[in-house]
Amino acid sequence: MTYPDTYYSRTAIEHSTYPTLTENLDADVCIVGGGLAGLSCALELLNRGKSVVILEANRVAWGASGRNGGFVSPGFAGGQAIVKKRLGIDKAREVFALSLEGVNMVRDNIATLKLEGVNPSPGMLSVIRYNDPDGMKRHCDDMAAQYDYPLDYLSRDDLQEKFKTTRYYQGNFDKGAFHFHPLNYCLGIAQEITNKGGLIFENTEAVEMNLDGPVKEIKAAGGSIKAKDVVLCGGGYSGNVFARLRRALLPIATYIVVTEKLGARVHELVKTSAAILDDRQASDYYRIVDGDRLLWGGRITTRTSQPKRLAHLLKQDITNVYPDLSDVKIDMAWTGLMAYARHKMPYIGEQKPGVWSCTAFGGHGMNTAPIGGRLVAEGIAKASDRHKLFQAFDLEWNGGFFGPLAAQSVYWGMRLSDRWREATSR
Repeated sequence: MTYPDTYYSRTAIEHSTYPTLTENLDADVCIVGGGLAGLSCALELLNRGKSVVILEANRVAWGASGRNGGFVSPGFAGGQAIVKKRLGIDKAREVFALSLEGVNMVRDNIATLKLEGVNPSPGMLSVIRYNDPDGMKRHCDDMAAQYDYPLDYLSRDDLQEKFKTTRYYQGNFDKGAFHFHPLNYCLGIAQEITNKGGLIFENTEAVEMNLDGPVKEIKAAGGSIKAKDVVLCGGGYSGNVFARLRRALLPIATYIVVTEKLGARVHELVKTSAAILDDRQASDYYRIVDGDRLLWGGRITTRTSQPKRLAHLLKQDITNVYPDLSDVKIDMAWTGLMAYARHKMPYIGEQKPGVWSCTAFGGHGMNTAPIGGRLVAEGIAKASDRHKLFQAFDLEWNGGFFGPLAAQSVYWGMRLSDRWREATSR
């Protein structure tokens, strides 16, 4: 199995390939899924003296972990309002602090492990496409007062200095966030895992799981792993073997393109090196890569196949914001499946004795997958019970056949709401 053709796979560092499982092995922990969550959990477990085996059905970070927008910022896909409603403000502060710890984990790993080709760049700009200065100021004030996380308020005039577009009204700047090359980060973490004695098996799909009893067994076509603890880290590409966990996940597709090299003109339009996203349900999110290309993502659907006219669709989104790029050519286009829970919060914790989940990051996984991996590792090593903060966000049935239809209907409704709100601001 090769990596999909993306900007990240084309610019990947030289990296190891890992064998397919062909024997029966024992380990303290077996991790199913070699994306960012599984890799993060494995590294944390190895640092705590556990023996670890990762089984990956495709390649390390083959799924969403290696083909996303590359934004690393605190928070969760569901937003703080969901957390505060379920947990109250005190616990919501603790959960937000964990999300910030996840950001710092990634930043620290890049520095201390000297990861190559990751290219972290600071800052994230969040913008709105309707006129609401009071609401944006309130949000910035609330984040500072309730979560001790200051955001810099940006007026329409401030944004006019940074962007050559009339679409943006107000925004905020998050100086604690950053963006990076997610595939190279994962490849570097995988190498560190093997350096520490962890085992990774690629092209090794788990076909059967026996998860009852004190010793669990995970079977693949060519061998098996017996372990006291199993961590299920499959995301949008999880197979049927994930059983109840898979029935609690909604695979949602998002889309990304990378333009041709644009030279100086891109810097005349986007006068910032920060990552940018708007607050719509299917937000545009983009950043400058390779010096003068735009990496642009957006749209979400419940269809899992790539649209035939994907490049054309996202080019329309680009020119909607930047009409000066109407002649731009798209060099690369791809899609990826994110795993969502119905409550839009991750599944982090022990599902039953010795069976752990770390998934459902809902497009916000670059910080939540690392901290989720750390919390599960701490739980397995009996170092903390911080994972219990997420017990309020237990598995919820995805609705079966009707789940994607319902999710798509909700999305369409929210998209209409976005359009109406933007239209009334012009």
